[in-house]
Amino acid sequence: MNFLTELWEGLCIAWDAIRANKLRSVLTTLGIVIGVITVTLMGTAINGLNNSFLNSISAIGADVLYAQKQDWFIESYKDWLESQKRPPVGEPELRVLQKDMTLAAAIAPVADSAYPVKYGRHSSGSVPVYGTTEQYLPASGVTVERGRFLSAAECEGGRPVCVIGATLATNLFIREDPLGARLLVNGHPFDVVGILEKRGGFVGESGTDTSVILPLLQFTTTLQQKKDYTLMVKVYRLDQMEDAKEELRALLRRVRQVPPGKPDNFSINQQDQFLELFHRIAGTIEAIGLFITGLSLFVGGIGIMNIMFVSVAERTREIGVRKAIGAKRRTILLQFLIEAASICLLGGLIALLIAWPVTLLLQRIMPAELSPAIVGLALLVAALTGVLAGLLPAWRAARMNPVDALRNE
Repeated sequence: MNFLTELWEGLCIAWDAIRANKLRSVLTTLGIVIGVITVTLMGTAINGLNNSFLNSISAIGADVLYAQKQDWFIESYKDWLESQKRPPVGEPELRVLQKDMTLAAAIAPVADSAYPVKYGRHSSGSVPVYGTTEQYLPASGVTVERGRFLSAAECEGGRPVCVIGATLATNLFIREDPLGARLLVNGHPFDVVGILEKRGGFVGESGTDTSVILPLLQFTTTLQQKKDYTLMVKVYRLDQMEDAKEELRALLRRVRQVPPGKPDNFSINQQDQFLELFHRIAGTIEAIGLFITGLSLFVGGIGIMNIMFVSVAERTREIGVRKAIGAKRRTILLQFLIEAASICLLGGLIALLIAWPVTLLLQRIMPAELSPAIVGLALLVAALTGVLAGLLPAWRAARMNPVDALRNE
């Protein structure tokens, strides 16, 4: 008898045994069902969060450096206090970079704050408002869906025009065309010349989806007098990022008159910082989820092992007969391993049938994605649990003496 024949025979016997004890088989799978549901939902949540985060973080741009007063992530209160003492990044730094930066494809100054925005009877409280130049379009990678972006002439002259995000346009302009309309930003009128394409974000909306973008001169004269910018520096090529970062650092140290040997009194931030933090947080979540999943599968595996010991005891005479007519040890071993794995796979299929509608519900409140890879992983984990749980009972059955087994009543 070759291996494939033994495998097929084992499957047939395992299926007959499961059908003969339907209630016991279903009850046995409960622990596995809980464990596999945990695996699946954890996988869908983490997979969805990963994809959503990567899509959202792509808005920051892998080829963009952000020169500003503070770090994005400050580890201690002392560091935060020190950063507050730094001078703001303003016009002098912008002029030097525009003149001397050789590796920058675009340099966009950005001043930001939050103000109420109103159009007619509709209003939105405290939305992001950015003051910038025409260079923001290539530096940020945003796309204009309708209308146009701010022109160089409008930015230099500080004309009262604006570009708004897709979500803000939908919320403020009910059954009206936003283009050409005049809205109020903190009580000041601005004409809408463009609407940005909707981006979406990590949890909900991207910042630009609900934002208003104004000419920088208009922003600093009308809304906020303090000039504290974030300088977005888009590099020509990704392989020039480190060189561009060093060039940017040298120019900023020169214009801000930082003595040699003294630490920078500014920060250069980039996308990698977000990725590093996210991977740290995701790793912690995965470790906790793995522990909970392992615990559930361990409990389910113990249940499978107990039932398999009962099954071996009930079929001792059958094992004796099979061995007496020539069945090998590996045949008996394979039979019970297949039975244990089949019970667990049944539990895995039930778990997936439950996890699928639960995932659809989760998608309403958070990013979640049930991918084929997660389905395959869930079934593999279920089968592996069955094999490990059934190994000891199957080994005991394979080692039985046929004479002693036939004497069993």
